[in-house]
Amino acid sequence: MDTPATYLNWNFILISIPNLLMIAGMIVVFLVALVAPFPRHAEVVESEDGRDA
Repeated sequence: MDTPATYLNWNFILISIPNLLMIAGMIVVFLVALVAPFPRHAEVVESEDGRDA
């Protein structure tokens, strides 16, 4: 904490390593949220007389 962060410099992009890691982590969490299945409700089964079981 008492030393300055290391920076990456690509032409017009100047970003610190800790900030780059945070952005990468947020992108990973976002992608996992996109592909993770949502919980589903149990299907309602109807009996032969038309009432819910």
